[in-house]
Amino acid sequence: MTTHQAPRLLSSSSFEGTKVRNLDKKDIGHIKDLMINLHTGRVAYAVLSFGGFMGLGNKLFAVPFEAFKLDTGDEELILDARKDVLEKMKGFDEDNWPDFADPEFHTHAHAAWNTKPSWTLK
Repeated sequence: MTTHQAPRLLSSSSFEGTKVRNLDKKDIGHIKDLMINLHTGRVAYAVLSFGGFMGLGNKLFAVPFEAFKLDTGDEELILDARKDVLEKMKGFDEDNWPDFADPEFHTHAHAAWNTKPSWTLK
């Protein structure tokens, strides 16, 4: 009989506040929220909060979830991004979220992070 290991599951609320570091292990922000694709049930985007001080003046990015790597040892996410690049990238703020129903948003988001949309993955 073949035994299978049960998957490790995390609640979406446990991701809020998760540290995000770059490949050099430098802190680049934290997760503000997760965006779920209701058709597939998969996490489509993690909203990265970058910059600011104590939540003020920060910039948000909807980063395709496939762009992250999970570091289970340190319980943080790794993203191939440099601070200077994030500072120049167009993001959004708490009061002006992008229109996630707009196909152009998804095209630009995936091009920026060199990923494929989660709904095209098998």
